[in-house]
Amino acid sequence: MNSIPASELILNQDGSIYHLNLHPDEIAHTILTVGDPGRVPRVSRHFDEIELRKEKREFVTHTGRIGRKRLTVISSGIGPDNIDIVLNELDALVNIDFESRQVKRERTVLNIIRIGTSGGLQAGIPVGSLVAARFGLGFDNLLHFYNYQPSLPEAELFDELQNFLEYAGQLPVTPYVTEGSQNLLDGIATDMHHGITITAPGFYGPQGRRLRLPPRLQDVNLKNLANFEFQKVKITNFEMETAAIYGLSRLLGHRALSCNALLVNRPKGAFSDDPKELENKLIETVLTRISESELID
Repeated sequence: MNSIPASELILNQDGSIYHLNLHPDEIAHTILTVGDPGRVPRVSRHFDEIELRKEKREFVTHTGRIGRKRLTVISSGIGPDNIDIVLNELDALVNIDFESRQVKRERTVLNIIRIGTSGGLQAGIPVGSLVAARFGLGFDNLLHFYNYQPSLPEAELFDELQNFLEYAGQLPVTPYVTEGSQNLLDGIATDMHHGITITAPGFYGPQGRRLRLPPRLQDVNLKNLANFEFQKVKITNFEMETAAIYGLSRLLGHRALSCNALLVNRPKGAFSDDPKELENKLIETVLTRISESELID
């Protein structure tokens, strides 16, 4: 087995992984990802014990416990490019021996749960709702840089979407489809809205928002996307990380779930009066489910 060169597996002088600045023993096997570094302490304040606080750049990490369950919450910053860093380095922390620079024979499976915010595409799902993604629909290009072979449900969704777009109007990008963990969806998000989450590589043009620059993704595209349905699941929301998390997690052998608080209802042009309160509602809901779940030890 060949060692991974220093140019590929980059470690800091203290032996920590390059961007996250973490050592292998400093993360739990259940990881909560948040975009905003300021949201990390708002999650960890619910821990019974915090054993680690670390930060580097936009990556803030707290590891601790709720009861007997060890958890890590880490901020990714915004966008799929950061997810490429976070997912690969989290996997390296548990599945690569840093001394020998070789992949371990026995692989560790992480539970990766996104706690995020999002904009809704369904007029009937109001601001303040909690949405869990059964699928991610990537409008970014991250997965195109990996040998990603879609599963049967992913391929079926992609084919049905392409057929739908034949008469509904083509998109300015060719999307890809990734599926989350059904076990985590059933165990953590049973009473949330379930949907297909679009992951965009930007907040404005890639999500069809117009300030001074006209986007190629028009209102008619958003209306058409809201009408698409696969196995009774509709496209529910826009955000910037889910499809990348799901795709890399499956390639690396981890389980992933993305949960979002809807701060925006795009069809109604509405924004939450109290986004912090909605974020807290999602945080508390997810942590309660984790503490009660038999899937997570």
